[in-house]
Amino acid sequence: MATWDCRRVLYWIPVLFICLIVAWSYYAYVVQLCIVVYLVAYHVFFIMFVWAYWQTIFTKPMNPLKEFHLSHLDKELLEREDRGESQQEILRRIAKDLPIYTRTTSGAIRYCERCHLVKPDRCHHCSVCDKCILKMDHHCPWVNNCVGFSNYKFFTLFLAYSLLYCLFVTATDLQYFIKFWTNGLPDTQAKFHIMFLFFASSMFSVSLASLFSYHCWLVCKNRSTLEVFRAPAFRHGTDKNGFSLGVSKNLRQVFGDQKKYWLLPIFSSQGDGCSFPTCLVNADPEQPASPSGHAAINRSFPAKPLRESQSRLLSNGQTWTDSEGTEDKDREGV
Repeated sequence: MATWDCRRVLYWIPVLFICLIVAWSYYAYVVQLCIVVYLVAYHVFFIMFVWAYWQTIFTKPMNPLKEFHLSHLDKELLEREDRGESQQEILRRIAKDLPIYTRTTSGAIRYCERCHLVKPDRCHHCSVCDKCILKMDHHCPWVNNCVGFSNYKFFTLFLAYSLLYCLFVTATDLQYFIKFWTNGLPDTQAKFHIMFLFFASSMFSVSLASLFSYHCWLVCKNRSTLEVFRAPAFRHGTDKNGFSLGVSKNLRQVFGDQKKYWLLPIFSSQGDGCSFPTCLVNADPEQPASPSGHAAINRSFPAKPLRESQSRLLSNGQTWTDSEGTEDKDREGV
Protein backbone atom coordinates (compact mmCIF):
# COMPACT_ATOMS: atom_id res chain seq x y z
CA MET A 1 0.00 0.00 0.00
CA ALA A 2 2.83 2.38 0.88
CA THR A 3 4.57 1.52 -2.40
CA TRP A 4 1.43 2.36 -4.38
CA ASP A 5 1.06 5.70 -2.55
CA CYS A 6 4.68 6.55 -3.41
CA ARG A 7 4.06 5.73 -7.07
CA ARG A 8 0.99 7.96 -7.12
CA VAL A 9 3.08 10.83 -5.76
CA LEU A 10 5.80 10.21 -8.36
CA TYR A 11 3.22 10.31 -11.17
CA TRP A 12 2.55 13.97 -10.32
CA ILE A 13 6.19 15.03 -10.81
CA PRO A 14 5.83 15.75 -14.59
CA VAL A 15 2.66 17.79 -13.90
CA LEU A 16 4.45 19.73 -11.16
CA PHE A 17 7.34 20.40 -13.54
CA ILE A 18 5.01 21.86 -16.17
CA CYS A 19 3.24 23.99 -13.55
CA LEU A 20 6.55 25.40 -12.28
CA ILE A 21 7.70 26.22 -15.81
CA VAL A 22 4.40 27.96 -16.58
CA ALA A 23 4.43 29.88 -13.29
CA TRP A 24 8.00 31.04 -13.90
CA SER A 25 7.22 32.04 -17.49
CA TYR A 26 4.32 34.13 -16.20
CA TYR A 27 6.65 35.90 -13.77
CA ALA A 28 9.35 36.41 -16.41
CA TYR A 29 6.96 37.80 -19.00
CA VAL A 30 4.56 39.87 -16.88
CA VAL A 31 6.93 41.14 -14.18
CA GLN A 32 10.30 41.32 -15.95
CA LEU A 33 9.34 41.99 -19.56
CA CYS A 34 6.17 43.91 -18.67
CA ILE A 35 5.10 45.42 -22.00
CA VAL A 36 1.54 46.67 -21.61
CA VAL A 37 0.65 46.32 -25.29
CA TYR A 38 1.47 42.60 -25.23
CA LEU A 39 -0.13 41.77 -21.89
CA VAL A 40 -3.74 41.56 -23.10
CA ALA A 41 -3.02 38.99 -25.81
CA TYR A 42 -0.61 37.18 -23.50
CA HIS A 43 -3.28 36.70 -20.83
CA VAL A 44 -5.80 35.40 -23.36
CA PHE A 45 -3.39 32.65 -24.43
CA PHE A 46 -2.35 32.01 -20.83
CA ILE A 47 -5.91 31.62 -19.51
CA MET A 48 -7.01 29.34 -22.36
CA PHE A 49 -3.87 27.23 -21.95
CA VAL A 50 -4.35 26.82 -18.18
CA TRP A 51 -8.07 26.11 -18.61
CA ALA A 52 -7.48 23.36 -21.19
CA TYR A 53 -4.61 21.90 -19.14
CA TRP A 54 -6.78 21.79 -16.02
CA GLN A 55 -9.60 20.07 -17.88
CA THR A 56 -7.22 17.48 -19.34
CA ILE A 57 -5.77 16.64 -15.92
CA PHE A 58 -8.93 16.52 -13.82
CA THR A 59 -11.49 15.11 -16.25
CA LYS A 60 -11.88 11.49 -15.24
CA PRO A 61 -11.58 8.98 -18.11
CA MET A 62 -14.89 7.32 -18.92
CA ASN A 63 -15.21 3.59 -18.29
CA PRO A 64 -17.49 1.09 -20.05
CA LEU A 65 -21.16 1.05 -19.10
CA LYS A 66 -22.50 -1.69 -16.83
CA GLU A 67 -24.00 -3.50 -19.84
CA PHE A 68 -20.48 -4.54 -20.83
CA HIS A 69 -19.61 -5.99 -17.42
CA LEU A 70 -20.11 -9.69 -16.84
CA SER A 71 -22.69 -10.76 -14.29
CA HIS A 72 -21.60 -12.83 -11.30
CA LEU A 73 -23.01 -15.97 -12.93
CA ASP A 74 -21.24 -15.35 -16.23
CA LYS A 75 -17.93 -14.77 -14.42
CA GLU A 76 -18.30 -18.09 -12.63
CA LEU A 77 -19.09 -19.88 -15.89
CA LEU A 78 -16.08 -18.29 -17.57
CA GLU A 79 -13.74 -19.20 -14.73
CA ARG A 80 -14.90 -22.84 -14.74
CA GLU A 81 -14.08 -23.26 -18.41
CA ASP A 82 -10.45 -24.07 -19.07
CA ARG A 83 -10.70 -24.28 -22.87
CA GLY A 84 -10.35 -21.15 -24.93
CA GLU A 85 -13.09 -22.09 -27.38
CA SER A 86 -15.60 -22.75 -24.59
CA GLN A 87 -14.81 -19.37 -23.08
CA GLN A 88 -15.28 -17.74 -26.47
CA GLU A 89 -18.72 -19.32 -26.81
CA ILE A 90 -19.72 -17.74 -23.50
CA LEU A 91 -18.31 -14.36 -24.52
CA ARG A 92 -20.03 -14.50 -27.92
CA ARG A 93 -23.35 -15.13 -26.20
CA ILE A 94 -22.79 -12.15 -23.90
CA ALA A 95 -21.62 -9.86 -26.72
CA LYS A 96 -24.35 -10.65 -29.24
CA ASP A 97 -26.65 -7.90 -27.93
CA LEU A 98 -23.90 -5.33 -27.49
CA PRO A 99 -22.63 -2.87 -30.14
CA ILE A 100 -19.35 -4.76 -30.48
CA TYR A 101 -17.93 -4.79 -34.01
CA THR A 102 -14.20 -5.22 -33.51
CA ARG A 103 -12.18 -8.27 -32.54
CA THR A 104 -8.61 -9.18 -31.86
CA THR A 105 -6.41 -9.99 -34.82
CA SER A 106 -6.98 -13.69 -34.06
CA GLY A 107 -10.76 -13.25 -34.28
CA ALA A 108 -11.52 -13.62 -30.57
CA ILE A 109 -13.87 -11.56 -28.41
CA ARG A 110 -12.06 -8.62 -26.80
CA TYR A 111 -12.35 -9.38 -23.10
CA CYS A 112 -10.56 -7.73 -20.15
CA GLU A 113 -9.64 -10.26 -17.48
CA ARG A 114 -8.83 -7.56 -14.92
CA CYS A 115 -12.06 -5.56 -15.27
CA HIS A 116 -14.21 -8.63 -16.15
CA LEU A 117 -15.94 -6.98 -19.07
CA VAL A 118 -16.38 -7.29 -22.81
CA LYS A 119 -14.45 -4.38 -24.25
CA PRO A 120 -16.41 -1.84 -26.29
CA ASP A 121 -14.93 -0.82 -29.62
CA ARG A 122 -11.80 1.35 -29.26
CA CYS A 123 -11.66 0.62 -25.52
CA HIS A 124 -8.37 -0.55 -23.98
CA HIS A 125 -7.10 -1.39 -20.52
CA CYS A 126 -4.55 1.06 -19.11
CA SER A 127 -2.00 -0.66 -16.92
CA VAL A 128 -1.15 2.63 -15.18
CA CYS A 129 -4.74 3.51 -14.24
CA ASP A 130 -5.60 -0.22 -13.96
CA LYS A 131 -8.97 0.23 -15.64
CA CYS A 132 -10.52 0.09 -19.09
CA ILE A 133 -10.69 3.49 -20.82
CA LEU A 134 -13.23 4.34 -23.53
CA LYS A 135 -11.59 5.30 -26.84
CA MET A 136 -8.20 5.28 -25.17
CA ASP A 137 -5.54 7.27 -26.99
CA HIS A 138 -2.62 6.96 -24.54
CA HIS A 139 -1.64 7.53 -20.93
CA CYS A 140 0.10 10.89 -20.70
CA PRO A 141 2.59 11.43 -17.84
CA TRP A 142 2.51 15.21 -18.42
CA VAL A 143 -1.12 15.31 -17.30
CA ASN A 144 -0.98 12.22 -15.05
CA ASN A 145 -4.14 10.99 -16.70
CA CYS A 146 -5.37 8.78 -19.49
CA VAL A 147 -6.31 10.61 -22.67
CA GLY A 148 -9.51 9.09 -24.02
CA PHE A 149 -13.08 9.80 -25.05
CA SER A 150 -13.90 12.09 -22.12
CA ASN A 151 -10.91 14.43 -22.41
CA TYR A 152 -9.42 14.02 -25.90
CA LYS A 153 -10.90 17.36 -27.00
CA PHE A 154 -9.35 19.01 -23.93
CA PHE A 155 -5.99 17.40 -24.68
CA THR A 156 -6.04 18.65 -28.27
CA LEU A 157 -6.93 22.18 -27.14
CA PHE A 158 -4.21 21.97 -24.49
CA LEU A 159 -1.66 21.26 -27.22
CA ALA A 160 -3.07 24.06 -29.39
CA TYR A 161 -3.09 26.75 -26.72
CA SER A 162 0.27 25.75 -25.26
CA LEU A 163 1.74 26.01 -28.77
CA LEU A 164 0.16 29.45 -29.30
CA TYR A 165 1.38 30.52 -25.88
CA CYS A 166 4.97 29.50 -26.62
CA LEU A 167 4.95 30.99 -30.11
CA PHE A 168 3.61 34.31 -28.80
CA VAL A 169 6.25 34.46 -26.07
CA THR A 170 9.00 33.56 -28.55
CA ALA A 171 7.89 36.17 -31.10
CA THR A 172 7.53 39.03 -28.63
CA ASP A 173 10.77 38.17 -26.82
CA LEU A 174 12.82 37.87 -30.02
CA GLN A 175 13.78 41.56 -30.21
CA TYR A 176 15.28 41.43 -26.71
CA PHE A 177 17.16 38.25 -27.56
CA ILE A 178 18.73 40.09 -30.52
CA LYS A 179 19.63 43.03 -28.27
CA PHE A 180 21.34 40.59 -25.91
CA TRP A 181 23.71 39.38 -28.65
CA THR A 182 24.39 42.93 -29.84
CA ASN A 183 25.07 44.15 -26.27
CA GLY A 184 22.07 46.43 -26.45
CA LEU A 185 20.35 45.01 -23.39
CA PRO A 186 21.09 46.55 -19.97
CA ASP A 187 22.83 44.22 -17.51
CA THR A 188 19.97 43.86 -15.02
CA GLN A 189 18.19 41.02 -13.21
CA ALA A 190 15.61 40.88 -15.98
CA LYS A 191 18.33 39.94 -18.48
CA PHE A 192 18.55 36.33 -17.33
CA HIS A 193 14.79 35.84 -17.29
CA ILE A 194 14.28 37.34 -20.73
CA MET A 195 17.04 35.23 -22.31
CA PHE A 196 16.02 31.97 -20.69
CA LEU A 197 12.38 32.69 -21.50
CA PHE A 198 13.25 32.85 -25.19
CA PHE A 199 15.19 29.57 -25.12
CA ALA A 200 12.48 27.71 -23.15
CA SER A 201 9.56 28.96 -25.25
CA SER A 202 11.32 28.31 -28.57
CA MET A 203 12.30 24.75 -27.59
CA PHE A 204 8.80 23.94 -26.37
CA SER A 205 7.37 25.44 -29.57
CA VAL A 206 9.25 22.93 -31.72
CA SER A 207 8.16 19.87 -29.74
CA LEU A 208 4.58 21.10 -29.34
CA ALA A 209 4.28 21.89 -33.06
CA SER A 210 5.16 18.31 -34.02
CA LEU A 211 2.88 16.80 -31.36
CA PHE A 212 -0.05 19.07 -32.22
CA SER A 213 0.34 18.37 -35.94
CA TYR A 214 0.33 14.64 -35.24
CA HIS A 215 -2.90 14.80 -33.23
CA CYS A 216 -4.55 17.02 -35.84
CA TRP A 217 -3.79 14.27 -38.33
CA LEU A 218 -5.27 11.68 -35.94
CA VAL A 219 -8.48 13.72 -35.56
CA CYS A 220 -8.86 14.10 -39.33
CA LYS A 221 -8.33 10.35 -39.79
CA ASN A 222 -10.48 9.43 -36.76
CA ARG A 223 -7.76 7.27 -35.25
CA SER A 224 -6.22 7.01 -31.82
CA THR A 225 -2.52 6.67 -31.09
CA LEU A 226 -3.07 3.00 -30.22
CA GLU A 227 -4.92 2.41 -33.51
CA VAL A 228 -1.98 3.82 -35.45
CA PHE A 229 0.28 1.17 -33.94
CA ARG A 230 -2.34 -1.57 -34.34
CA ALA A 231 -5.23 -1.09 -36.76
CA PRO A 232 -8.65 -2.17 -35.45
CA ALA A 233 -9.68 -5.65 -36.55
CA PHE A 234 -13.17 -6.35 -37.86
CA ARG A 235 -14.68 -9.65 -38.97
CA HIS A 236 -13.35 -9.21 -42.49
CA GLY A 237 -9.87 -8.30 -41.16
CA THR A 238 -7.94 -5.25 -39.98
CA ASP A 239 -8.91 -1.88 -41.39
CA LYS A 240 -7.06 1.27 -40.35
CA ASN A 241 -9.81 3.45 -41.85
CA GLY A 242 -12.68 1.49 -40.33
CA PHE A 243 -13.87 4.40 -38.15
CA SER A 244 -13.14 7.23 -40.57
CA LEU A 245 -16.25 9.05 -41.85
CA GLY A 246 -14.51 11.86 -43.72
CA VAL A 247 -12.66 14.87 -42.35
CA SER A 248 -15.77 16.94 -41.56
CA LYS A 249 -17.57 14.21 -39.63
CA ASN A 250 -14.36 13.10 -37.94
CA LEU A 251 -13.87 16.63 -36.62
CA ARG A 252 -17.44 16.75 -35.35
CA GLN A 253 -17.01 13.49 -33.49
CA VAL A 254 -14.32 15.11 -31.33
CA PHE A 255 -15.44 18.76 -31.22
CA GLY A 256 -19.21 18.47 -31.69
CA ASP A 257 -21.72 20.04 -34.06
CA GLN A 258 -21.76 23.54 -32.59
CA LYS A 259 -18.68 25.39 -33.77
CA LYS A 260 -19.03 28.04 -31.07
CA TYR A 261 -17.80 25.42 -28.56
CA TRP A 262 -14.90 24.10 -30.64
CA LEU A 263 -12.29 26.46 -29.17
CA LEU A 264 -13.54 26.21 -25.58
CA PRO A 265 -12.43 23.43 -23.17
CA ILE A 266 -16.06 22.37 -22.70
CA PHE A 267 -17.13 18.80 -23.43
CA SER A 268 -19.02 18.69 -26.73
CA SER A 269 -17.89 15.41 -28.33
CA GLN A 270 -20.49 13.22 -30.03
CA GLY A 271 -21.69 9.86 -28.79
CA ASP A 272 -21.35 7.94 -25.54
CA GLY A 273 -17.85 6.51 -26.05
CA CYS A 274 -19.13 2.92 -26.18
CA SER A 275 -20.24 2.73 -29.81
CA PHE A 276 -19.00 4.41 -32.98
CA PRO A 277 -20.25 4.53 -36.56
CA THR A 278 -18.00 2.77 -39.04
CA CYS A 279 -17.37 3.05 -42.75
CA LEU A 280 -15.51 -0.05 -43.80
CA VAL A 281 -13.53 -0.28 -47.00
CA ASN A 282 -14.58 -3.92 -47.39
CA ALA A 283 -18.18 -4.85 -46.55
CA ASP A 284 -18.84 -7.69 -44.11
CA PRO A 285 -19.83 -10.68 -46.29
CA GLU A 286 -21.81 -12.28 -43.46
CA GLN A 287 -24.24 -9.36 -43.18
CA PRO A 288 -27.34 -8.97 -45.39
CA ALA A 289 -26.98 -6.30 -48.01
CA SER A 290 -29.00 -3.13 -47.71
CA PRO A 291 -30.77 -1.64 -50.76
CA SER A 292 -27.73 0.55 -51.32
CA GLY A 293 -25.54 -2.53 -51.60
CA HIS A 294 -23.76 -2.09 -48.27
CA ALA A 295 -23.88 -4.30 -45.22
CA ALA A 296 -26.05 -2.77 -42.55
CA ILE A 297 -27.31 -3.62 -39.09
CA ASN A 298 -29.67 -1.98 -36.63
CA ARG A 299 -29.22 -2.31 -32.88
CA SER A 300 -31.42 -0.98 -30.10
CA PHE A 301 -28.39 -0.26 -27.87
CA PRO A 302 -27.81 1.85 -25.89
CA ALA A 303 -31.24 1.98 -24.24
CA LYS A 304 -31.19 5.75 -23.96
CA PRO A 305 -31.80 7.70 -27.23
CA LEU A 306 -28.77 8.73 -29.20
CA ARG A 307 -27.88 12.39 -29.28
CA GLU A 308 -29.29 14.34 -32.19
CA SER A 309 -25.77 14.94 -33.49
CA GLN A 310 -24.94 11.22 -33.37
CA SER A 311 -28.25 10.28 -35.01
CA ARG A 312 -27.45 12.57 -37.94
CA LEU A 313 -23.98 11.09 -38.13
CA LEU A 314 -25.38 7.57 -38.35
CA SER A 315 -28.15 8.38 -40.79
CA ASN A 316 -26.03 10.22 -43.35
CA GLY A 317 -25.06 7.33 -45.57
CA GLN A 318 -22.83 5.57 -43.04
CA THR A 319 -23.25 1.92 -42.04
CA TRP A 320 -22.49 -0.26 -39.08
CA THR A 321 -20.61 -3.50 -39.38
CA ASP A 322 -21.55 -6.62 -37.47
CA SER A 323 -18.34 -7.79 -35.92
CA GLU A 324 -18.04 -9.16 -32.43
CA GLY A 325 -15.59 -7.71 -29.92
CA THR A 326 -12.44 -9.51 -28.88
CA GLU A 327 -9.75 -9.52 -26.25
CA ASP A 328 -6.42 -7.82 -26.64
CA LYS A 329 -3.59 -7.40 -24.18
CA ASP A 330 -3.52 -4.68 -21.55
CA ARG A 331 -2.06 -1.50 -22.95
CA GLU A 332 0.86 0.27 -21.34
CA GLY A 333 0.74 4.05 -21.26
CA VAL A 334 2.22 5.51 -24.40
